[in-house]
Amino acid sequence: MSMSDSLLRIEDLRTVFRSSNGDIAAVDGVTLEVPRGKTLGIVGESGCGKSMLSLSIMGLVPRPGRIAQGRVLLEEQDLASLSPAGMRAVRGAEIAMIFQEPMTSLNPVHSIGDQLTEAMRAHDAKASKAELKERAIEALRRVRIPSPERRFSEYPHQLSGGMRQRVMIAMALSCKPRLLIADEPTTALDVTVQAQILDLLRDLQAETGMSVILITHDLGVVAEMADEVAVMYAGRVVERGTAKDIFEDPQHPYTIGLLGSIPRIEEDRDRLLSIDGSVPPPFAFPKGCRFNPRCPFAIRACTEIDPPLRELSPGHRAACIRAPVELALDIAA
Repeated sequence: MSMSDSLLRIEDLRTVFRSSNGDIAAVDGVTLEVPRGKTLGIVGESGCGKSMLSLSIMGLVPRPGRIAQGRVLLEEQDLASLSPAGMRAVRGAEIAMIFQEPMTSLNPVHSIGDQLTEAMRAHDAKASKAELKERAIEALRRVRIPSPERRFSEYPHQLSGGMRQRVMIAMALSCKPRLLIADEPTTALDVTVQAQILDLLRDLQAETGMSVILITHDLGVVAEMADEVAVMYAGRVVERGTAKDIFEDPQHPYTIGLLGSIPRIEEDRDRLLSIDGSVPPPFAFPKGCRFNPRCPFAIRACTEIDPPLRELSPGHRAACIRAPVELALDIAA
């Protein structure tokens, strides 16, 4: 993908945390592109580095973490090199984020209206109080919150989980960003509300033309929403491709394991496939391929070689020395 086709390009990004044993990488050499007007889904188990990648893009890496190398290019502007003040000017106006749990992201002692207008005022200091209120109510109406004039004066605890998530979306879109990062936007929501939130995001994307990074562990959400998919494991991207590539022709054993854990109505199985073990912590990554202790296809070379992403077909890459092999057929058998 050329730079002209990408709104955001992440190049060899490495985010580390200082420890008594040296720097520990939570994001380790990630390279990704986010197409203009499209949705990039980032999937993986908890602890894979998905959320830390999003915080790195936003310039919100908590201390003692820092970006040690790489670039985060919003068109030609490197966000990783900006000062805190420079990043504050970009955050919200150019890139916005919906966090995992709206109840912990919204301030319980401030009204919904105060929190919405605060975000707008940060990027438009000249706007009057009345103008900001009008824009905030319109933002609530835009995300299909009923009686937005009344909700403007209410507090987070007075709203349901789905309504709070809609407020977070309204806040994120209040300054019309070009890129929206949605970090587990449907976590803790019931299935009906989840469908409503996903429909809302899809409609708003079609209306505004914004790009979306959708971070989730739910492959069903990715299948419904994403144009392209990146699978993360142990701080790295282990497979990248279109949604069609990932779901119809997975080539990394980790991706295959994730897909195998999804129940399918057309299959008659006594039990679902599972991936043994858990994601290793950043201070205990194994030698060679980081997935090799959990991989049913691992051979001796997998404990010695740290495989890079290789292009298997146009736009489809995987970090596995055994790819391309009909691994999906092997595991199904």
